[in-house]
Amino acid sequence: MISQIIFIIVLGVAIVCFWRAVNRISKNIHLGRPLEIKDNPSGRWKTMLLVAIGQSKMVKRPLAGIMHILIYAGFIIINLEVLEILIDGVTGQHRIFSFLGSFYTFLISAFEYLAVGVVVACVTFLLRRNVARLKRFWSREMTAWPRSDANIILITEILLMTAFFFLDTSDTLIQRATNPQYSGFALSNMLTPLLASTSLPTLEFIEHFCWWFHIIGILAFLNYVPYSKHFHIILAFPNVYYSNLKPKGEFTNLASVTKEIHLMLNPESAPKDAGTPAPPERFGAKDVFDLSWKQLMDAYSCTECGRCTSSCPANQTGKLLSPRKIMMDTRDRLQEVGKNIAKNGKFVDDGKSLLNNYILPEEVWACTSCNACVQECPVDIDPLSIIVDIRRFLVMEQSAAPQELAMMLNNIENNGAPWQFPASDRLNWTSGL
Repeated sequence: MISQIIFIIVLGVAIVCFWRAVNRISKNIHLGRPLEIKDNPSGRWKTMLLVAIGQSKMVKRPLAGIMHILIYAGFIIINLEVLEILIDGVTGQHRIFSFLGSFYTFLISAFEYLAVGVVVACVTFLLRRNVARLKRFWSREMTAWPRSDANIILITEILLMTAFFFLDTSDTLIQRATNPQYSGFALSNMLTPLLASTSLPTLEFIEHFCWWFHIIGILAFLNYVPYSKHFHIILAFPNVYYSNLKPKGEFTNLASVTKEIHLMLNPESAPKDAGTPAPPERFGAKDVFDLSWKQLMDAYSCTECGRCTSSCPANQTGKLLSPRKIMMDTRDRLQEVGKNIAKNGKFVDDGKSLLNNYILPEEVWACTSCNACVQECPVDIDPLSIIVDIRRFLVMEQSAAPQELAMMLNNIENNGAPWQFPASDRLNWTSGL
């Protein structure tokens, strides 16, 4: 009974802490501008099924894709085993699903083999990051914390799977002490020689220790995730569902600008009594408040895998731009703003902004808007939309476009074309033909 009470308290504290962390992230995401996304629900479910659940974009890079699918499958399926542990902990039972008989034995044996796959995948990823030192994991934005974050998760998963192995192995030997016919499970049967000479009290200690280590480790992992890039294991599904399904090259128009153009072309459509004019909206984005909630969700969904940056032509030619850094900077600024609001009850100007303090103009002007980053992202994040909105602010609010672009924009405004001659002279090149 004491063990049950302790377990229920630990479980309750873990759930409350996790809920508070998720609620904090939800509040931060809702700091963004409203955006209605209700179109094409069938297409959205299909995209989520293929990309988020089916991992279709991951396998474009086969080794990483297969390893990630192993970990992903392990995370999903082994949660069934975790469910049994939770029920056992609350009720004080032992393997409450064992009444399923041979199917239960098959199920746990499958979990064990899957756990081996998870360990192999985690070791492979650790070697790729720390021994092979793949370039995309050592870019300038991948400072000590992002690298440590990935290593902490991988090592934690290895330890949890190891505890799972020894939990089953010690339990198998304990059961055989009173029932020699106890069949055990596939992998734990192979590991029993490691503990064959261990006394029964020691086996019971190992079994209890691994049980508690496994479940407390999972609950600790659950509460670590909201503070880590691995929050994508939760946000990836809604993020893909709400992703942009329009053609990649199609840009959005600012509603306020579109409205003004319509009024210019059709002045009589203006309302006769418009009342007090609304305060002017900011064009583009200077800070996280100017981005939509979907763009802020993108920032929290970023896996920091670097596929976007490794595919970016601007980055490959040595430019300052890194799409991954754009998303990481947006998330860092959003978290800073969230702490500001939590501390003061409202946002108090801290003299900082996403533009300049986190993302430099040089970065956003290096972008070719090719959409390679959007195409490569395994969870359909759209760094380009943030880059374009920051560009809009620089051009429309600060007139801070590069000289070449400013000349082109002036020509379009004055001549209706990007060239330095009027529209009436466009066909002069044909004279004499």
